[in-house]
Formats: sequence, structure tokens, C-alpha cells
Amino acid sequence: MHATAAPARPAAMLYRTTTDSPVGTLTLVASDAGLVAVLWPDDSPGRVRLAAAEERADHPVLATARAQLDEYFAGRRRDFDLPLAPVGSAFQRAVWAALTAIPHGETRSYGDIARAIGRPTASRAVGAANGRNPLSIVVPCHRVIGASGKLTGFAGGLAAKQQLLAHERR
Repeated sequence: MHATAAPARPAAMLYRTTTDSPVGTLTLVASDAGLVAVLWPDDSPGRVRLAAAEERADHPVLATARAQLDEYFAGRRRDFDLPLAPVGSAFQRAVWAALTAIPHGETRSYGDIARAIGRPTASRAVGAANGRNPLSIVVPCHRVIGASGKLTGFAGGLAAKQQLLAHERR
């Protein structure tokens, strides 16, 4: 992934738009610094806390994100090339950065991610940070599964997680 992360501070102004996808209508949120969130149709309002956002489908970050998501779902894109501006703790941002290293079509366990960030006993904390990933699909938290290989919690629901993993195996 060739995405770049911005600092952890919230942006002054947020913009939003929606895009239809095979896993439901996604809400995209951006600042001038980059993509801030990709939210699910039934996302819990407390999972990703954001300030009010102005509807602005023509914002360059949102337009690019929408186009790249369309390419991803059409099978023409494996990696995203977007400026990213997620807001989170240093630990969360480390976990999210590790998620971007999981290759398209592959999975990793929470323990694998904990080891990748140098915190081998932090599997549960990794799970919590994974659940707070504001950039679903773009930062591929759907590629993280339980140590047994079983699908585990996912903000978009397990059916969407299974659909995304199946899409990437094609």
C-alpha cells in the first residue's frame, strides 16, 4: 500500500460522501489532509468518533477514494494509493500501519499483528485497535482473523468480512 499517514490530530473541517459497493453503502469522510474514515451502513456511532462533516462529493480525496474503491470491487485494484488521515492513539496507528502490510488475498492473526508491532503479548489490545480502525477496506482490518483461522468480529459484520476475503481470493 502506498498510503501516507497524517498526524493523529483531528482535522479542522471534514467532508463526506457515500458510495455504493457490493458490501453496502459506505460513507467516506475526508479532511484536506486525507481520508479519515470509511464507515459501514450500520456502523456504531461510537466506533469512530468524528466531528460533523459537510456533504461534498466533489472533494478531491473523496472522489479519488470512491474511484479506487470502485476499482477494488471491480477487481482492477489490489492496493490503495490515498493520503490517509486517521485519528487514533500511537498504539492504534501502529496496528493500522501493520494492517497495510498484509498482502491482498492473505490473512494474519491478531497475534501475528502484535508480533509485527513488537508487542507479542498484546493480541487483545490489537483486536481492540483493529475494531476501531476507521479506514475499513482501505486499511484492511478484514484480513485479520482468529488464531484458529476462524473469522472474528468485524464492524461491517461477519458476512461482509467473508465477502471481502472471498473477493480477494478471486
